[in-house]
Amino acid sequence: MSGTELAEGAPAPDFSMPASGGRQVSLEALKGRPFLLYFYPKADTPGCTQQACGIQEALPQLGKLGLTVIGVSPDKLPPIEKFAQKFGLEFPLASDVDHKVAEAYGTWVEKSMYGRKYMGMERSSFLVGADGTLVKIWRKVKPAAHAGEVLKAAAAL
Repeated sequence: MSGTELAEGAPAPDFSMPASGGRQVSLEALKGRPFLLYFYPKADTPGCTQQACGIQEALPQLGKLGLTVIGVSPDKLPPIEKFAQKFGLEFPLASDVDHKVAEAYGTWVEKSMYGRKYMGMERSSFLVGADGTLVKIWRKVKPAAHAGEVLKAAAAL
């Protein structure tokens, strides 16, 4: 855990990761464009599926607002590809297996289940403006409501 606590208005931490569909996503490639970087724990699990499908549904409106969306999980690419294909997800899902990007964004955190502590991905999202600064940060995201919150924030850009 990095202990990094990012604040709105700060520059977005740098990243470069392989993504679904043979893509590579990076901060450099997104320069000058607003985007949403959202971190989710595991492909094809109920909460992550609900969140991804909600974002997919909102994609046409987000696209009209000029917003690029990238999902990030600690999964390897094969399960990510399978997840993207199974649910027809058109936006890139990136693989952060060494959780370097998650650590930079402060989303690789200590979690607890049944009294057992372990490191895992906190469901968080970061709306980044065209200038590369963090416009809005959501921590401990509720999957069902998230797409609507993102649309509202993106419309205000």
